[in-house]
Amino acid sequence: MTILLLIVGLVLLIVGAEALVRGASRIAASAGISSLVIGLTVVAFGTSSPELAVSVMASMSDQSDIALGNVLGSNNFNIMFILGISALITPLVVHLQIIRIDVPILIGLTVLVWIFGYNGVINGWESAVLVLLGIAYIFLALRLSKKEKNKKVEAEFEEAFGEADSGAKANIWLSLLLVAVGLALLILGSRFLVNSAVEIAKNLGVSDLVIGLTIIAAGTSLPEVATSVIAALKGERDIAVGNVIGSNLFNIFFILGIAGLVGKDGIAVADSTLRFDFPVMIITSVACLPLFFTGKRLDRWEGFIFLLYYVAYTIYLVLSSQQHAALETYTRAVLWFGVPLTLITLLVIALRERKASHA
Repeated sequence: MTILLLIVGLVLLIVGAEALVRGASRIAASAGISSLVIGLTVVAFGTSSPELAVSVMASMSDQSDIALGNVLGSNNFNIMFILGISALITPLVVHLQIIRIDVPILIGLTVLVWIFGYNGVINGWESAVLVLLGIAYIFLALRLSKKEKNKKVEAEFEEAFGEADSGAKANIWLSLLLVAVGLALLILGSRFLVNSAVEIAKNLGVSDLVIGLTIIAAGTSLPEVATSVIAALKGERDIAVGNVIGSNLFNIFFILGIAGLVGKDGIAVADSTLRFDFPVMIITSVACLPLFFTGKRLDRWEGFIFLLYYVAYTIYLVLSSQQHAALETYTRAVLWFGVPLTLITLLVIALRERKASHA
């Protein structure tokens, strides 16, 4: 029965993601809103609905480890796994707005939440600040969309979804129906996947924090996987990238913010989370900048690097949860070889791009 739920959930996610991308894309073309902003708002927020449901319910049930672990784990999963696998399908074009505005906001926001949680809890007023900042971000994104028009992106949309007809109200309602059906299928499919995955994890004796960082984070992020992969396959590369960055922003602004507001005493932050999971989330966000600067695109080899890092991150979580004897050796190997190699690679990429821009 558990395996059947996994299969049904996966099918629902794929069908729901297809409906959501198609509906959102038509709305973008008809309303004159750029595809990037649709990816950063409508699609990203919609596919993050499962994370919202899980974190809010966990916070109300005094399960802060699951609520926080779900957000941190989902953000790491989104960048390392989803961007990685999407880039392997097709090199992803990165819009200038993401480089100049959205990723820097994500980095600053992640550092801010880390500071909020440094005393061991993200309290009510700090959660309210996150929600208010999220509302301000939405207005900023919509304002920028009116200033920036990308003819190449608009041509891609017309090729994939047909020419926009802003006067056809029936088409708008059909698009809205597609978005609603897609969201419903995504949420239902995620619920099936998460419930079956959590049942398996509980039977294996894994802690709530590790479940939140891995099983639940990956399960609730599957809508983003399906949406970004399908968008990449259809050539909607702005949605593929914008969905990931937008989902990460939404996870912190609204999911963490609302979860902190509904919790009795805010969200408790474990010492291990402050020492490891927050720094990992900051590093993965920072790593996007130099990678995105390489021709303003994410190439296949860069996507492969992201996937390798996610595998390394998951191995660490598994070893740590079991207090395995190999944990210390593995940690040293990552710190002394993996981190320096990454920094050198990013530095070389940045210098090469700077040299090319001045040539």
